[in-house]
Amino acid sequence: MITIAIANQKGGVGKTTTAINIATAMAATGWKTLLIDLDPQGNASTGMGVRAEERTTSSYDLLVDGLPVGECTVASSIPGLDIIPATQDLSGAEVELVSIEDRTDRLRQALDGYKDHDVCFIDCPPSLGLLTLNALSAADTLLVPLQCEFFALEGLSQLLQTVERVQQRFNPDLGIIGVALTMFDRRNRLTDQVADDVRDCLGELVFQSVIPRNVRLSEAPSHGLPALVYDHSCAGSRAYMALARELIGRLPEQRKAA
Repeated sequence: MITIAIANQKGGVGKTTTAINIATAMAATGWKTLLIDLDPQGNASTGMGVRAEERTTSSYDLLVDGLPVGECTVASSIPGLDIIPATQDLSGAEVELVSIEDRTDRLRQALDGYKDHDVCFIDCPPSLGLLTLNALSAADTLLVPLQCEFFALEGLSQLLQTVERVQQRFNPDLGIIGVALTMFDRRNRLTDQVADDVRDCLGELVFQSVIPRNVRLSEAPSHGLPALVYDHSCAGSRAYMALARELIGRLPEQRKAA
């Protein structure tokens, strides 16, 4: 199983929307997909239609209590897509993990040797605390959603520095599979300028597929559905399908047979 963390310490850049829809797109193309909600807000769980009463076990139990992955997994309404939901208990996990010796390695230990899925996406919180460090330590690679605005560029430089530190201390094999430009508004000239600056800086690391600002992407979570199910023909859904095709093209060759 290849593990992909979806992270950016800046909030509001489309991490959860990207996690939900890229996982759905991968499942739709035949990959047995696992989505881990590691954000205490639990938005990915809500966006996938997992009700509070269905979250009897969660990513908190996986990290803190050491429950096996299979016992924490909930089947979604999407064929081939399962989720480990988040509950409010996760907000206290950072405090509880501080006293544990292997506190940055809990998720990697949980996923080590797990093979029931082809690919796993981890939706990270908008911070660089222990939850995100666990995700980066466990991940094979990192997908970075980047909102097309000026402040996002500052956040990106901080994230790249964090990736370097994680490589040095916890996970030397961690790479960045790509940067996805989100909330792209062609009516705004600044959006084009930011996109150009990011491509000049990072080159081919930036995905060609761009996620536009789209009302249907915003509406879908309130119905407990990914946008690809809520309205598969909207511009946002088409963009995420294109992004998934690009992502598959960047995965190691031996994984594509899935």
